[in-house]
Amino acid sequence: MTKTVARFIPLIVAIAILSWASAYPVVRIALRDLPPIPLAAARYAGAAVLAMAWLAWKRPPLPAARDVPRILACGVIGIAVYNVLFNTGEVTVSAGASSLLISAAPLIAALIAVVTMGERLSLWGWTGSLLSFAGVVLIAEGQIGGVSFGSGATLVFGAAFCGALYTTLQKRLVLRYGALPSISYILMAGALCLSPWLPQALTVLPHAPVRCWAAVLELAVFPAAIGYAAWAFVVGHMGAARGAALLYLLPPATLVLAFVLTGEIPSLRTLAGGAIVMAGVVVTNTYGHPRRLAR
Repeated sequence: MTKTVARFIPLIVAIAILSWASAYPVVRIALRDLPPIPLAAARYAGAAVLAMAWLAWKRPPLPAARDVPRILACGVIGIAVYNVLFNTGEVTVSAGASSLLISAAPLIAALIAVVTMGERLSLWGWTGSLLSFAGVVLIAEGQIGGVSFGSGATLVFGAAFCGALYTTLQKRLVLRYGALPSISYILMAGALCLSPWLPQALTVLPHAPVRCWAAVLELAVFPAAIGYAAWAFVVGHMGAARGAALLYLLPPATLVLAFVLTGEIPSLRTLAGGAIVMAGVVVTNTYGHPRRLAR
């Protein structure tokens, strides 16, 4: 990483975190007028238009045929499935609690590396993992439906799993094509997957209040286009593991924005569970020291 690039990394991280943090309360606002899946379809249709405009302007190389399945997988897992689970979960889960549940994604990414990449965690790593999952359960039990299958909390946690898998999958694309081309192709793939629900969104939106239009536009421009592009740049220059560790900055930013935008005040149970999740993530990333197994 050059000194020039390194100088801008903190700013790009801040842009990514603040953009993504805004999604939690703004999705809650949009869900007042638009169903969860049509909301995702409208949001990423807008983001895909921005991506296509950028591609037409810059004309980067087209992806090789061998990388098309990975792009589609990123679009399906990291965009379509993630947002279906996340939006549906946020119908009953508060913005603050959702962000704290999603903050388990770095832990999940580490466990995925253990299973698929021949890495292992130390005793501290497993301790941090168990600690984080205890925090997740504490938060989930305070939400409607608790930890029962299909409850809002379990759907949001499913979104966290998708986010962790997406972070791992996209790195090779970013290294090969660059951050902005990669995320542009991925956004288009995700929008394509969600397109069957776009007509429903277009039926609702003409009769929706201005707040819904503003929310969809904000979600398309900032968390979807700018947030994902900034994050792809961060992962490409810092690596998936180091980049994922920065996600623990997301919940505090979300709690502040949720209070400012919706007046949401998290319960003590949610804050306690969030503190436990964050402690577990910090322990795992600081002392877990994943190592590749000897071959």
